[in-house]
Amino acid sequence: MRCELDWLESRARLTPEAAAIADAESNQAWTYKEVNDRAKAIAIWLQEEGVNKGDRVALLAPNGISYFDLLFACGKIGAIFVPLNWRLSVDEIAYIIKDSEPSILAFHSNFAKEVTMIWEQEEHCIPIDGSRYKMLIDQCAGLQFKNETVVEEDPLAMIYTGGTTGNPKGAVLSHRAIIWNGISTIVSWNLTHEDRTVTYLPLFHTGGLNALSIPILMAGGTVVLARDFIPEKAIENLIKFKCTIVLFVPTMHHMLVKSKLFHKAEFRDMKIFLSGGAPCPLEIYEAFKQKGMAFKEGYGLTEAGPNNFYIDPSEADVKRGSVGKPMLFNSVKILNEDGNETGPGEVGELAIQGNHSFSYYWKNTGATDDTLKDGWLITGDLAKRDEDGYYYIVGRKKEMIITGGENVYPLEIEHWLYSHPSIQEAAVIGVPDEKWGEVVTAYVVLEEGLSLSEDDAKAYCRQKLGGYKVPKQIYFINRMPKTHIGKIDKKQLKEDALVKKQKPVS
Repeated sequence: MRCELDWLESRARLTPEAAAIADAESNQAWTYKEVNDRAKAIAIWLQEEGVNKGDRVALLAPNGISYFDLLFACGKIGAIFVPLNWRLSVDEIAYIIKDSEPSILAFHSNFAKEVTMIWEQEEHCIPIDGSRYKMLIDQCAGLQFKNETVVEEDPLAMIYTGGTTGNPKGAVLSHRAIIWNGISTIVSWNLTHEDRTVTYLPLFHTGGLNALSIPILMAGGTVVLARDFIPEKAIENLIKFKCTIVLFVPTMHHMLVKSKLFHKAEFRDMKIFLSGGAPCPLEIYEAFKQKGMAFKEGYGLTEAGPNNFYIDPSEADVKRGSVGKPMLFNSVKILNEDGNETGPGEVGELAIQGNHSFSYYWKNTGATDDTLKDGWLITGDLAKRDEDGYYYIVGRKKEMIITGGENVYPLEIEHWLYSHPSIQEAAVIGVPDEKWGEVVTAYVVLEEGLSLSEDDAKAYCRQKLGGYKVPKQIYFINRMPKTHIGKIDKKQLKEDALVKKQKPVS
């Protein structure tokens, strides 16, 4: 393997005794030397199990050190790491297993029942929290794995996308993509060996693995692994581990700022709170401003990075809702329907180019060709930039509502609904309609103990929004459906709205 690709080996040589990874649940901790030694031991074991270059190695487990054991081990021998989303149904996991055809399945014993249902082989399967896994690390320590010729374009990881419009697609990330995402993030975001984070986002998702965990490890900092997000416990961990930077999705931030402990806590080491995964309600900005804490949004996707933009914390409050400007080694453009670049203030589809881009979708040339065009990654997200060159994500192209011939961007309406003191969560979708093409429809969760009528909610919308943007129907629900990473599940909301529409009026 080329030495510049095995950056963990180099990091372990540079700062062997520095704290690399800690586990908030078990209070265990590992230095860079220990993390690298574990990865080498697992690499040896994988080869003993018959894993060759290009073979897939799957993991079904909650956040833990095993993610890095297997990722870095795969990197050393040219195998492909496939983290599995344990929040999926058994049938969905079985589909990914069948599609990726892993040679090895590692799993946490919490999922032993599921494994018996999806893994037909009795061998090449190992629980990562059992004595056998610990024993093989000890037995293989100090041995040498067989060197493979690994180049930067070789696949390192395959992360399956959410599959909201069909079966999940395996986005293949090369060594080149993961390394350059790390380099660009470190340089653009000014990360150093002094940075520390808690990773609550699931490591089977690019946000958990690649947004902060890998860049901070490359920089020589410390990554603390955590599992279930409970706001009070998260606050305690941020303080206990002296975190300097952290990434949460908007749902987590909402829970965080609503916690009484948040308003009492002092985050003396924290430099910045980051939000990603979905556009963030503007009220979250205000909550952090009142707290005197720096806050900003980012933007990314499995297929690109996921880090693509940078905004200085001092500018984030002035340019609320902006993800900033392209990072140092990224190129970005916004395209209109004719494929030409848009001007300031014009909405178009975001396209990204850079060494951090994915290679292809596994066994899916059609989807690959639709996404990668002329060296650019076509994201499917709508964006605009202002006169100062700051970019704003407007929403998903497929979520744009066309009602009566007018384009409506749900995010604009959602931001305004979120500003109402009685509204805790809001989501806006388009529902097919014979007269209008689509009608703007909102789903709302109210703050506990507060009330709001549909007429009053519509009247509130009219204060800010044009008539065609005001939801024609507002449904009040007790709980907003969420995807496996905490995004509001608009697909489920649309299905619900269609059912409601088809019901006869009594």
